[in-house]
Amino acid sequence: MIMGKAKKIFVGMSGGVDSSVAAYLLKKQGHDLVGVYLRGFNVDGCAEKDAEDARRVAEHLKIQFYVWDFEKEYKERVVEYMVEAYRIGLTPNPDVVCNRELKFGLFLERALKMGADFVATGHYVQIKKSKIKNQNFNILKIAKDKNKDQSYFLWTLTQKQLAHALFPLGNLEKPEVRKIAEKAGLPTAKKKDSQGICFLGMVSMEEFLKTRLPVKKGDVFTEAGEKLGEHQGAHFYTIGQRHGLNLSAKQIKGGEVPAHYVVSKDVRTNTIVVAEGANNESLFKKEISLVSLNLAVPFKIKKAIHVMARVRYRQPLSAAKLTLQSGNIARLIFDESQKFVAAGQSCVFYDASGCLLGGAIVASSK
Repeated sequence: MIMGKAKKIFVGMSGGVDSSVAAYLLKKQGHDLVGVYLRGFNVDGCAEKDAEDARRVAEHLKIQFYVWDFEKEYKERVVEYMVEAYRIGLTPNPDVVCNRELKFGLFLERALKMGADFVATGHYVQIKKSKIKNQNFNILKIAKDKNKDQSYFLWTLTQKQLAHALFPLGNLEKPEVRKIAEKAGLPTAKKKDSQGICFLGMVSMEEFLKTRLPVKKGDVFTEAGEKLGEHQGAHFYTIGQRHGLNLSAKQIKGGEVPAHYVVSKDVRTNTIVVAEGANNESLFKKEISLVSLNLAVPFKIKKAIHVMARVRYRQPLSAAKLTLQSGNIARLIFDESQKFVAAGQSCVFYDASGCLLGGAIVASSK
C-alpha cells in the first residue's frame, strides 16, 4: 500500500496472471496506471499471444496500454551475455540480468522520463523500509509465499532503482492471487504460469545454445582420469548435470551405467569430469569466492557476517559466514557443504528475518 495521494505508476504487464493482479490491485487503490508490455527476444513464438493478453487486461481495467520494443537491447544485454558466459565455461542466470537491464533498467528509465513515480511488476517479493545510521534504505525481503519468492532474481537492484519499485504481490500467496483474478474477472485468471528461462519458453537451453555455439566432441573422464565416454561440447554442460553425457557401458565395470554427474569442466581442453552418485562428495563445495558484489546495506570490510545464503533458485537457505574483501569481492563459507555450485551462478544472502542483504557472482568454489 502506498501512503498519501495517488501516484502515476507504470506496470510491467507480461500477459500473465501475476502482473495482471498487480495492476488490478494498484488500480483499486486509486492510482493513475499505465500498462506496458516489454517486447524482448523470444524464440518460441509466444510473445504475440502474451502481448495480446496484456492488452486485454489493460482494456478490462480501463488503463492506458503500450507495447515497448526492447528486442534489440534484450539481445545485446541479456542473450549475448548468456551465450558468451556459456562459451567461456560459466553458468549464467539471464533472468537476473533481464531484471537489471530491462525491467529496472530501460523500462524504469523510460517510465520516469514519462512522469512515472513508480514502476510495478508481478514479482513475488516484499520491500522493507529501514533506517541505518540516519540513512534510509529500501531492502528486499522474501515474499509471504516462500515457494514463489523471486528475491533471488532481484539481487542486483540498487537503492536508486528500489526507490521507484513496487511489488504488490509480496504479501500474497499464489492461490490468493488466482482468486483475486477470478473475482475481478481478469482475462488471464486461469492462464498457466510460464516456466523456465523467460525468452526460451518451451525451447530447452541446450537446443538454443546449439544455434549459437559449435558442437565440439570431447572426452568425459572420471576423477581418476579414466575415459567414460564423449560429449558434444563442454560449453553446453553445467555442474551437476546428469543427462546428455553419452557414457559407455562397456567402459564401466559390470556393464551398466550408474548415474554420473558433472563435477568440473574445462572449455579450453573441451573436457568434462564426472563423479558417480548424486551424493558424491565431489559435488559438494563449502567455500565460495564471490565477485561483482551488490550490497543492500553497508558492511565492514574483513569482518565476518553471519548470513543465510543460496546459490540456486529455490535452494533451501543455508547458514554461512560472509567476509567482504577489498575490490568488490567476498568470501562465503557455508556451515555445511552445498551441492552443484557453479562459476557464474548468482549467490544471494539474507539475514535471519529474510531481508536480502546482497548478492554476487560465484567466481570459484572448493
